Amino acid sequence: MPSITPVVLCGGSGTRLWPRSRATKPKPFIPLLGKTTLYQETLRRCSDRTIFTRPVVVVGEQHLEHAVPQAGSVAPDAQFIVEPVGRNTAPAIALAALTLDPDAIMLVCPSDHHILDTEAFKRAAQAAAKLASDDWLVAFGILATAPETGYGYLHRGDRIGEGFNIQSFVEKPDLPTAIGFLEDGSYAWNGGIFVFKAGRFLEELALHRPEMARDTEHAYKTGLKTDGALRPEANSFAAIKGESVDYAVMENTRRAAMVDASMGWSDIGNWDALLHEREKDENGNVIMGPGEVIGASGSMIDSDGPHVTILGADNLVVVVDGNDVLVTARSAVQRVGEVSRCKKK
Repeated sequence: MPSITPVVLCGGSGTRLWPRSRATKPKPFIPLLGKTTLYQETLRRCSDRTIFTRPVVVVGEQHLEHAVPQAGSVAPDAQFIVEPVGRNTAPAIALAALTLDPDAIMLVCPSDHHILDTEAFKRAAQAAAKLASDDWLVAFGILATAPETGYGYLHRGDRIGEGFNIQSFVEKPDLPTAIGFLEDGSYAWNGGIFVFKAGRFLEELALHRPEMARDTEHAYKTGLKTDGALRPEANSFAAIKGESVDYAVMENTRRAAMVDASMGWSDIGNWDALLHEREKDENGNVIMGPGEVIGASGSMIDSDGPHVTILGADNLVVVVDGNDVLVTARSAVQRVGEVSRCKKK
């Protein structure tokens, strides 16, 4: 079994978890579940050096101050690639691939996901690595447990070894379509976790997005290594037209495969998703910090100081962070990104 190189992507601003998550310190770097951050847990899942090599962390310049110290004892050997600006996942993965041997197996992991079952994660990674060794580009197909409309889906095709080929990638569906997917049983959530050879990915990128491949390689070759971190040349990298790895490569390659992964996965994409992952009282309420819930169920308080009381209001979320207060119905949490202050530093 070949060694697997974790590539941890630290991008995005996490606006749907405002006011706790902010542009200067987004959700990978804040402790939302316990004392460690989602970023630290991502590194810890890949800490078994009998399976995984030293990780490559791709992070924005503005978040390097969080990424390096938080790696700490979890992954002191981590290599950092520092993006001057965000250009989505395809260029970020290409930068990491350029640092590796062409035959190296890459495991691309978002840094802001929650996974309960580490052993299941490792089994899926090893199954995907076997397929990647045969030049497949492999996605984790997350077991769909509900008709989620906020996720993309993978349609499972014919069996290939320990996985399947991908019959199709499906955009975020409406609710009736998502219910149909769940009843069908051949659809899985696309969790944004991928495994492939570094060289094979670069070949596919050059085939389907030649300008992106060329410009990313130029930014890499003209970049500098300072303070132990690789920094692509800023102007060249900024000129790249960003695109996700799904659109740029995975939906275009003829070698797309998937492995099933049932590992207690959540992308913690909003306050309602976080409520589901936190410990609840007998009425389904969550209280983090000073507060109380009276005569209500399914509500959450998350306060860093002021005492908050919810009285007779079901399915409510109240978050206090410094001088910012969010009060939202759970049914409206997807709209938090519309709040004018959530994009301010």
